[in-house]
Amino acid sequence: MSNKTLIVIGNGMVGHHFLEQFVATPAAGDYNVIVFGEEKQLAYDRVHLSEYFGGSTHADLAMGTADWYTENSIDLHLHEQVTGIDRESQKVTTPKGDYHYDELVLATGSYTFVPPIDGKDNTTALSTAPLMTWMPSAPAPPAQRPAWWWAVACWAWKRPMRSRVWG
Repeated sequence: MSNKTLIVIGNGMVGHHFLEQFVATPAAGDYNVIVFGEEKQLAYDRVHLSEYFGGSTHADLAMGTADWYTENSIDLHLHEQVTGIDRESQKVTTPKGDYHYDELVLATGSYTFVPPIDGKDNTTALSTAPLMTWMPSAPAPPAQRPAWWWAVACWAWKRPMRSRVWG
């Protein structure tokens, strides 16, 4: 009998933690595991994401390596968004095709809520959005960015929020 297919949608902190726990179980040997992550990067520690601005790199924040996925026979699809789930036929759809599953795990995380404030769509306004949205198009190491860059971004976001919450 061939292995069953387990698909995990989401390669963030929760998805990665699930995979760490799953590969340590005897059941892991019964499954071919496919993971879809919308971002281009491996799973990373969002709790310490602000350290990116202090000089940490994605490698410093990464929760694993590409080798870890390979060593655990996990078929990792980065930058491949799942656009549909057909529960009846047990398949997920991405822009690259359809994938059959026997078991499905949704570990998709969440999107940051940014209130409707002036300037929220400005390219210098930041939130706790995915790391790829924080990476400038002309990359400068975080340590070389001026301190005001981050401070102003925080101030610009928090000030209107405070005025709405506390009057």
